Amino acid sequence: MTSTPTPYTVADVMTTKVIAVTPATGFKDIVAAMDRWKVSALPVIEGEARVVGVVSEADLLHKEEFHEHNPGLVDRMRHLGDAAKAGSTRAEDLMTSPAVTVRPDATLPEAARLMAGRHVKRLPVVDADGTLRGIVSRADLLKVFLRSDEDLTAEIRRTVVDRLFPLSRAAVEVSVSHGIATLTGRVEDRDLIPLAERLTHSVEGVIDVHCRLEAPSAP
Repeated sequence: MTSTPTPYTVADVMTTKVIAVTPATGFKDIVAAMDRWKVSALPVIEGEARVVGVVSEADLLHKEEFHEHNPGLVDRMRHLGDAAKAGSTRAEDLMTSPAVTVRPDATLPEAARLMAGRHVKRLPVVDADGTLRGIVSRADLLKVFLRSDEDLTAEIRRTVVDRLFPLSRAAVEVSVSHGIATLTGRVEDRDLIPLAERLTHSVEGVIDVHCRLEAPSAP
């Protein structure tokens, strides 16, 4: 009765059509693919679509960074990895490896924390074998906030009100406006009101909750 609503997972919002390159893909082809598909990073795959790295705009920009001059010894020692990438022409030398990836069953908060912690804008989605299944971006994680107010209202009533207040559910009104949920009405158990508010907050796509439920005072 008190279980939280089923969370959305990466599989629910990820893009399954993924543009990828192989370790042998050349620099210009990588740039062309990014430009054509309007993406800032591409997974690098080999064999049966196993992800071995990611090549990003940042990786490619090292070539422009060192384009006008050959770095001196101090610069080379300080930026050895960057200088090496500047002289590279294939994805296998340009990519960041191992790739930061996420599993399809990860929750959206887990994916968001991983992106923030590793400072990346998108994550290849892989199965247990490291096989590419999709890609999830920051924009994908925000898709849950596009859910309609009607959809959110129905889920809150089904997963919160009906479960917590089976006897007084008819007296509880649920309304959602622009993602902000409001619960009003009178219930029998005062101790369940904070839980109702918390569970409503956990519904994917809810921005805020105004809980105005009332209950009889304790004797």
